[in-house]
Amino acid sequence: MSESKVQNKKDVVDINAPLIKFALPVFVQAFLSMLIGYADSLMLTRYSDTAVGAVGNANQVLGFLTLAFTIISSATGVVVSQYLGAKQFDKINRIYTVSVAFNLVLSVTISAVVFIFSKGMMNLMHLPDEMIPDAVSYMRLVGGFIFLQALSDTFYQILRSNGKMVFGMVSALVTNILNIAGNYLFLYGPLKTLGLGASGVAVSSVFSRFVSLAVIVVYFKLKIDGDVSVKYLKPFPKDILSSLIKLGIPTAGENISYNISQIVISALVNSMGIVAINTKIYCGTLSNFSYLYSISAAVATQIIVGHAVGANKYDFAFKRVVKSLVPSLIISVGIALTNFLLSPYTLAVFTDNAQSLTLGREIMLIAVFLEIGRTCNLVIIYSMRAAGDVKFPTYLGIASMWGVSALFSYILGIVFNMGLIGVWIAMAADEILRGIIVSIRWVRGDWRGKRVVTDSVR
Repeated sequence: MSESKVQNKKDVVDINAPLIKFALPVFVQAFLSMLIGYADSLMLTRYSDTAVGAVGNANQVLGFLTLAFTIISSATGVVVSQYLGAKQFDKINRIYTVSVAFNLVLSVTISAVVFIFSKGMMNLMHLPDEMIPDAVSYMRLVGGFIFLQALSDTFYQILRSNGKMVFGMVSALVTNILNIAGNYLFLYGPLKTLGLGASGVAVSSVFSRFVSLAVIVVYFKLKIDGDVSVKYLKPFPKDILSSLIKLGIPTAGENISYNISQIVISALVNSMGIVAINTKIYCGTLSNFSYLYSISAAVATQIIVGHAVGANKYDFAFKRVVKSLVPSLIISVGIALTNFLLSPYTLAVFTDNAQSLTLGREIMLIAVFLEIGRTCNLVIIYSMRAAGDVKFPTYLGIASMWGVSALFSYILGIVFNMGLIGVWIAMAADEILRGIIVSIRWVRGDWRGKRVVTDSVR
């Protein structure tokens, strides 16, 4: 496909369209994607309490490692949106190709590291000895094929920037069905006799991701007026890679800081015993429902803001974020409150341990307050990144996540012996503090004038 074909492209995103047009498919995709983890935890907890703790900790480490390739994929979403909004299509194919190629090389390297050093990583997490075998076998399989997720995430960013959100919803549905079916086969079905346990769940995850990636690539080829090809790397576009890295490092920096702090916090929780370990996983899974609407609204708003800023429509971008934030707060906090009220029943789906049920209910109450700050962070920070204001969220995140969340998790949870409750209070304080600060920055307009693209003469 030639560059000229891309240059003839019409507007791919209508920034005046109702937010729900973009948010709904993202919401469904996020919901279905979350169900994969929910299904894994639910099906494993009926299989073995040891396995659910092992897989939960393994996934946290894998989640952190995947942030390495979000450095480029997240920057791709911002750059593509702004270039499309500015109607400067001449570099789009090169941006696509550099992003895919870089993440392929990086993720294959990470896959090798995970496969070789998985046991050492679990030891650093202070995981109980009885959980390590399941955690290591799961990590080696899922982590060994982590490049599948890297490529999928990159293509998802490209599709979203082009306004193709509905496909992500369909893809997530297929992945979810395949994953649940595979889990059943290995844990309770005909393949149970193999005794694979957590390894069987890993095989199911890898297979579903492979199918999902294959479908994504085919859709990209058929529906996007763009191309990914080695020919766009000759001569190698150093300027594009440099721009993506400069934008992507601070963009991913906040998420990297968050995940490192969460690993440290998990290590603290792991020292509190198996009840605390599993309760954290159960409550974390349930809490995911609370911010589904917010993350959907944040992603949808990010796409619109990116196109608007690319077109120099800053006032429009400002109003759109405010318009998105208000209902996001109402809905996400409402879901969190409902989550708390239903927690005696929803937690019972995971476990019948009386200590976990009591502790989990207290955690879900604190989560209501945590959601207020987290909603502001999601909607506003995603929009700041879309506008090119990427450094401030990173600096703020590093300071607050470590100075509030991690530090006070130790002080409250360990020193004052408040356990998991102290940890959740610290995390809520972190989210609320950052939510207040980014809200002030958005209103002041410090994010204006930071767009990536420059005006061209047409």
